[in-house]
Amino acid sequence: MLKVTEIFHSLQGEGPFSGQPAVFVRFSGCIEPLCPWCDTMYACGTGHSMSLDAAYRKLTGFNTSLIVVTGGEPFLQWHNGLKQLEKRLLGQGYRVQYETSGKIEIPCDTKGFSVCSPKYLDDRWVFDEINLKRAQVFKFVVDYDFDIIKTFIQRHNISPELVFIMPKGISLEEQLDKFEDTWSFCLENGFHFSPRLHVLTFNNKRGV
Repeated sequence: MLKVTEIFHSLQGEGPFSGQPAVFVRFSGCIEPLCPWCDTMYACGTGHSMSLDAAYRKLTGFNTSLIVVTGGEPFLQWHNGLKQLEKRLLGQGYRVQYETSGKIEIPCDTKGFSVCSPKYLDDRWVFDEINLKRAQVFKFVVDYDFDIIKTFIQRHNISPELVFIMPKGISLEEQLDKFEDTWSFCLENGFHFSPRLHVLTFNNKRGV
């Protein structure tokens, strides 16, 4: 059984698929240390149980081909039914995109597109380095810690073309406050700038 917090239809607001219609499934459970700035802390609990069939029917009940799998940490569910759900969705022509922290291994047998967002917590990177080879792109949440992020990218020889920089902030005001500095950082280093479109549109409203 899968542990699910919510399923909803919206537009992807972040990263390489930004602006595209998508169905989101937010799985429950995460890995400590938790991010103190997390805007989905409600997903760190146990959620509710959902069968593979029920999840598949719900996800495919909307007119869109992109399924975004997020959390919490979605790959905690890999052996609880997520692996089978991915296979079923891909087999029917859907695209599957993951939002993962990289705190645990991205499964070697996933065929989905993994957007990995390494986290700097308690003065260290909480990150499994095997994911450097398994993620398709990397998305960093930036406050004013530009040098820490740049050092991580350079140390691991991550191509700038694979890097998305997203301003930290769960409100419109917080996002806009960091826009200019984030813009300049991306321009100077050849990174992608990734605003949070849902926050810019709906502020801190949930489920959009």
